[in-house]
Formats: sequence, C-alpha cells, structure tokens
Amino acid sequence: MPFPDSVPRLTDGVVRLRPHSPDDVDRIVEQCLDQASRRWTQVPRDYTADMAKEWLTTIAAGWDQADGDGGRLWALEEVADDAHRFLGTIDLRPRAGARAEIGYGLHPDGRGRGLMARALRLVDQWWFDQGGRRVDWYAEVGNFASWAVARAAGYEFVTTLPEHVTHGEGHLVDAWFASIGRDDPAAPRAAWLVPPVLEADGIRLRAWRDDDVASVEAPDHPPHFVPSRAIPTLESWDEWLARRRFSMARGIGLNWCIADADTDVALGEVLVFVHAGTLADGDTAELGYFLHPRARGRGAARTAARLAVGHAFAPAEQGGLGLRRLVAETASDNLASNTVLESAGFTRWGHEDQATAPDGSVGPADHWELLR
Repeated sequence: MPFPDSVPRLTDGVVRLRPHSPDDVDRIVEQCLDQASRRWTQVPRDYTADMAKEWLTTIAAGWDQADGDGGRLWALEEVADDAHRFLGTIDLRPRAGARAEIGYGLHPDGRGRGLMARALRLVDQWWFDQGGRRVDWYAEVGNFASWAVARAAGYEFVTTLPEHVTHGEGHLVDAWFASIGRDDPAAPRAAWLVPPVLEADGIRLRAWRDDDVASVEAPDHPPHFVPSRAIPTLESWDEWLARRRFSMARGIGLNWCIADADTDVALGEVLVFVHAGTLADGDTAELGYFLHPRARGRGAARTAARLAVGHAFAPAEQGGLGLRRLVAETASDNLASNTVLESAGFTRWGHEDQATAPDGSVGPADHWELLR
C-alpha cells in the first residue's frame, strides 16, 4: 500500500504512532529549532518549513520501498489529544542480519512524561514481530535525555565508541552505544541512582552541579595516590562530570559532591561504587574520596566518609543501598587517606609490598574493610 496507508498505526493506549502529515510541518520546525534539538542532533541550524516538507517526502519514500530497507519513521501523538498534535518522531533504520538502529526526538511539549519510552517499546516490538532480532541505540556522550528513554525501554549499555557520531556542528564526537534483543525485557536493567542530600558537622553531601566547575583546583597530591581521571581539572571537567552522571544512570556508582554546608561551595567528592555489575547486584562496594587542596584540614573527608558509609549500609527500604560490606585501597604512605578510613571504622586487612599504583609505579599498598 502507498504512504500513508503503508504505515502501521501503533498504540499502547497512551501514545499513538501514526504517519507524518503536512499538518505536522509547523511543529516539526519548532522542534528542530529548539535549543536541546540543536545541541544533540544534526538538524540544520537554519531549519525551515520547506526543509520539513522535503523531509516528509523522504519519510514517505522510505515506507514505500518494496524491499523493506527504507527508514521507518512514525509521528508521535497522545491518544487523549483530539487535535492529534505532533509531539515527535521515532525512526527505525533496518540493517543487515535482522538488526536495526533507532533514533528519536521530541517536541518540547512532549518531554518529561515518558512518552518516547512508550513509543520506543512499541517500535521495538513491531520490529521483533516482523522477524527482527536486535535494535541498537547510539547517542552523543552526555545526552542523558536520550539515554533515559533507551534505558527505560530495556536497552543495555555496551560501550563508548570513539568519534562515532557527527555533532550538529559537523565534527566527530564519542558516542554511547546500547542495544536490546528480541528476548530482552523492555524495562530498565538497573536503577538510576540519585544521591540524597546528607548533612552533618558543617558538611553537605549533594549532587554535582555544572557550576561546580568554578571550585576546581589543580590537584597537588602525589600521582601514585589517586587515578589521574578521578580528580577533575578545568580541561577535563565536562568529560569527568559526564562519567560521574552516567555511572549513576547505569547504577554503577553513587557520587556526592562534598560541599560546605554554609556556602554550598564544592570541596571534593565521596563515592560508593563497583567495578563490575551494579550496586544492586551484590552486597559489597568500594569507598572513594578526594578533597581540593583548600578544603583540607577541617575534617571534611572524615565527615563525608561517615555520611556515605551510613547511607551505604542503610536498608534499601529506608532509602539506603543496603550493602553488607565496604572496601577501600590506599597507598601505604597516604597517611591522610588512611586516617579517614580509620576514623570511619575500617580495618586494615591486607598489605602488598609491590602493588601497582594508579600512575603505573610499584609500591606498598593497604587494603581496608568495613562490615555493616
């Protein structure tokens, strides 16, 4: 059947996927000129109604390809909206071997309500019902809105691909890659962790903010104390913060900014994390922390460690992580860090004379443990 009759209508009772229509042109233009769309997609910066009309022609041609290799694009609307207002587009691109790639974008009116995750589940199921076996998702590193949609629909993060997608300004950038298979559940694989605000003795633990970059200082610790990527610099801030946030979005770690309770100025970081799986998979995690040079000498790390330990051991039904055991590793000559662990109740259970340090050097290291 020719377009638009060739487009299968899909619905879950809340969202409806339908063919694009000339009536969508004005709202397509609004979406493409939106700041978030311009930041995270490759839409032309001077997008016009004529471009939208030409795009609708391309969409129709994709559905009309007899060999089924054309792109499959649906317009998204809410079932309850009698005006059938366009709220976004979802795009399935078939590839060889029963595989496909997915893309999507929402009009500002449709964001923040889980509509695109519903649409994604519908399209994935449609593809699997046609005999498809897998759908892949890519997004520019830092596009948490896109990841939230893919994650909610059951996509499993695989890796970060270097210079894999083209940024809107035309240069190559790194991309997150996730995928879902026909037999995978269409639900999140892990909790998206959000750091609760914790406060004691003039110290506040809170989420990191973009403007905390103003508090960054050049690190002055010996290089064998802490991995170089663990402490942000002005040059690495954006990448460092994105890694922290993505770790929490995947359930791997819980990262707090250590802040002064009176001024809310960032002093450093404390985190609870795992090296494999998620925090929900087991009962043991690692404790880490650092302070900016100006923040030392006031007990901030000790207070932060105590607060983080309390949250890690608090039962899940009370909002904690429900862990049984925390571990840590330090360079034996890192006396300040060792003092923090001792003050938090950790016991030194092991020692290595020839451990490999974060900077690749070899020297003595200590292993620590704290049981709930």
